[in-house]
Amino acid sequence: MMTIRDANHSMSVKRRNPWNWIPTLYFAEGLPYVAVMTIAVIMYKRLGLSNTEITLYTSWLYLPWTIKPLWSPFVDLVKTKRSWIIAMQGLIAAGFAGIAFFIPTTHFVQLTLAFFWLMAFSSATHDIAADGFYMLGLNNKEQSFFVGIRNTFYRFANIFGQGILVMLAGWLETSQGNIPLAWSITFYLMAGLFLALTLYHRFILPHPDTDIKREGLTASKLLEDFLKTFISFFQKKHLGLMFFFLLTYRLGESQLAKIASPFLLDDAEQGGLALSTATVGMIYGTIGVIALLLGGIISGFLVSRDGFKKWILPMALAINLPDLLYVWMAAATPDNPLFISICVAIEQLGYGFGFTAYMLYLIYIAEGEHKTAHYAIGTGFMALGMMIPGMPAGWIQEHIGYTNFFIWVCICTIPGIIASLMIRNRLDDSFGKKNIEQNYL
Repeated sequence: MMTIRDANHSMSVKRRNPWNWIPTLYFAEGLPYVAVMTIAVIMYKRLGLSNTEITLYTSWLYLPWTIKPLWSPFVDLVKTKRSWIIAMQGLIAAGFAGIAFFIPTTHFVQLTLAFFWLMAFSSATHDIAADGFYMLGLNNKEQSFFVGIRNTFYRFANIFGQGILVMLAGWLETSQGNIPLAWSITFYLMAGLFLALTLYHRFILPHPDTDIKREGLTASKLLEDFLKTFISFFQKKHLGLMFFFLLTYRLGESQLAKIASPFLLDDAEQGGLALSTATVGMIYGTIGVIALLLGGIISGFLVSRDGFKKWILPMALAINLPDLLYVWMAAATPDNPLFISICVAIEQLGYGFGFTAYMLYLIYIAEGEHKTAHYAIGTGFMALGMMIPGMPAGWIQEHIGYTNFFIWVCICTIPGIIASLMIRNRLDDSFGKKNIEQNYL
């Protein structure tokens, strides 16, 4: 017979201390995303691909996050969320290793892209399982408490990926004198790190009683329920305005984000700023990400105090107007890293401040029945709004030059500002003044 002491011990083993797994789980969620979206751009640039090729290939990698809501219901149907997390982390580790192995080969573009696709789909599925597991492994009070913790470690993954790892690759480029080898070593290190995270989570993740395969579910029933939910999303009021905002709010930023790193890396003859890989890692991946975090913190405080309606237009201006700094950098081509750092930091601060408006609007349109599913569908359109404009960005830049391209980016910001003005008139004055994030974990 099991004693009370044995039962308590069993419960403690099942529960685990959330501090033991939440920081590492969300670090593991953030690292493959930043590898696919940012590190890949810098790596392919250093390996000699054109901006047209880079933006086309890497923008397609947004697709798994765009269509993620289509298969998210089926994660409930097969195995447990804990099992999905471990399996996907193992695949991500394999993806990093495959990229590292094929970088020095002749057909590195096709082969590394295949493993980036594996990583992208695995990472998107990992997001579904990890966010669901978060709710199963914690009670309501703990969920609220760890919201900031999980977001912080997700951002740490961004700094580690865009900053430290890119700086490491840059140092290896210089010390080894071999660019493919430098990036191969960097990706082998990421593979080793992710393998360690996989093994760690295999033993440390709790076993919540509620994390079980849901009995009675069938693929046809899930598909039927999903279709009903999906259709109800398209029955919302002011549908045209909603999509106008979702697809234009980051129209300029979606193109700027793909070209910013190549612009910093390109030689002066090509119109770039000729920075080293390590310097780009420091400026764009470290200083820039910290400024982005700061912008998000400031905007969250202001909205919680004054409401979303008051700040949506300043947020739209903040995310768009600093793009003019890239016009100045392209025209003036400053060679002082301090000036470049300040410009990038201001642009990223504005992006972090303004991006909060997008996330709040997703929550706003998801209110009502099926709010979690509708929020997930909204994030799919958010990814689509980054994917489609980003694809031709390199082609546009190579045809008109960096200065004219950044002017074009600034023109593309106008629809998003107009959409924000139109949305503002329909918002409730009190929306955003209370803590609503925990309902959409």
